[in-house]
Amino acid sequence: MTTAQDAASNAETQTHGVTLTEAAAVKAKALLDQEGRDDMHLRIAVQPGGCAGLRYQLFFDERTLDGDLFRDFNGMKVAVDRMSAPYVEGASIDFVDTIEKQGFTIDNPNAGGSCACGDSFH
Repeated sequence: MTTAQDAASNAETQTHGVTLTEAAAVKAKALLDQEGRDDMHLRIAVQPGGCAGLRYQLFFDERTLDGDLFRDFNGMKVAVDRMSAPYVEGASIDFVDTIEKQGFTIDNPNAGGSCACGDSFH
């Protein structure tokens, strides 16, 4: 018989193909530390929407969903739900801080194209 704790442990041993750069891991960890939260992970999800058909969602989450895939990057866990995993396989999340742009970026080799604003892809 499998307990909820066993199921969560098994889910955490399954990994996904998304990578988090050192800059992104440091920034995400700093944001959580600033809020005093050590019980959350970074989640990347793909949802229908946007002018190109699919939209990324990148947010901190304390939930663990059935079928979640996890990877740890120097203490920063990244979760991907099982439905989003094929869309973001091989993607890289970075954090940029330049005059032109500041924030997290996603480089996804699976995206066939994106809208002009870069908020959605197909």
